[in-house]
Amino acid sequence: MNLETIWTATNAGAGAGPSRGDPMPAELVERYGGSLEIPIVPDRPTLLANFVSTLDGVVALGPGEERGGGVISGRFEPDRFVMALLRAAADVLVMGAGTIAGSSSPNWTAEHLQPDYAAALARWRRDLGLAPHPTTVIVTGSGDVRLGRRGVEDPTLPVIFATTESGAQRLRDIELPSHVGVEVLGTGATISPGELSTFLGRFGGQVVLCEGGPHLLGDLVAADIVDELFLTIAPQVIGREKGRLGLVEGLGLAPDEARWHDLVSIKRAEDHLFLRYRRT
Repeated sequence: MNLETIWTATNAGAGAGPSRGDPMPAELVERYGGSLEIPIVPDRPTLLANFVSTLDGVVALGPGEERGGGVISGRFEPDRFVMALLRAAADVLVMGAGTIAGSSSPNWTAEHLQPDYAAALARWRRDLGLAPHPTTVIVTGSGDVRLGRRGVEDPTLPVIFATTESGAQRLRDIELPSHVGVEVLGTGATISPGELSTFLGRFGGQVVLCEGGPHLLGDLVAADIVDELFLTIAPQVIGREKGRLGLVEGLGLAPDEARWHDLVSIKRAEDHLFLRYRRT
């Protein structure tokens, strides 16, 4: 199912500055309803966030497995296609430990989401001069992460745990595989938004993609380094009790500190909306 473009802003492209996206394979352009062009921020990585939300703003269902995007979207295939496109365009995929704990995915590659488009996605990365797969950065202050089947077993997929001193010690006790690294951010018991921002800035790569969760996104919004938000709206209402989480958690900005965004495009597939926003 192709995405239908309902509206696109006149300034939706990258303008005169550098961007990432071209050339994009024709089959991906046709399916997405246009090309995906990502403006590059000149002095730090461009940071994208990709989430799916219910109509009443729920993005995560609380404790337990299968609590995130797949359930929220109804495992809607076009949403998985957009996720695959963004992963294919990124140098770094960053997510919180809670997100991987609530996922049954064996890895976080674009090809896993879209096996029928695997060849086109791989070709797109090669044409863009990117490594075969993004580096996955898992943010965990405590280092309390359940391993196995959640994307750290494949030696071809580079993984880095960004954590604290105590978290690093706990992870070292696990005897991580050789392709999995550990980076200590700061000296405190938790990772501050500033420390996370500094790490992502020096890590390398031009495009960073955040896929969750809501607390991690809150830290990135607090640091004011989220450049674009890709938000899928699923046509369901589920309610906010029982520990269910909204798009941003752990952050309460004053009205005069709000992060305003410009609407870049609106797409749809059946009753799902695909919104793209750019930080003003």
